[in-house]
Amino acid sequence: MTAMPSYILHADAVVTCAHTGRAQPSAADTKVSVGGHAVAVLRGPYTVSGCTQPPPTSGNGPCATAQFTTSALKVRAGGLPVLLADGKATCVPTGTPLQIRSTQTKVSAS
Repeated sequence: MTAMPSYILHADAVVTCAHTGRAQPSAADTKVSVGGHAVAVLRGPYTVSGCTQPPPTSGNGPCATAQFTTSALKVRAGGLPVLLADGKATCVPTGTPLQIRSTQTKVSAS
């Protein structure tokens, strides 16, 4: 089975939680870049700030972190798999997905 290619996610890509909070990677490989931006790698969570989901008792938020559960199968940076624009990530504590709003569109991987 061959994985479909997707654009490589970089550290400055616009990534949000479902409640418009901004997500930033805690890990990026600064030795490898796409479009002048360090590539995001599968190591450590994304940190989420500005989530509008209310805390308990009216909600189960706000989103604090998110962890990618998928990555490139064939492409690595610094020995770690690179993250892709079609990757799946789940926010904690809400369980909602991260949304990739924009990233570079020249370099893809599978």
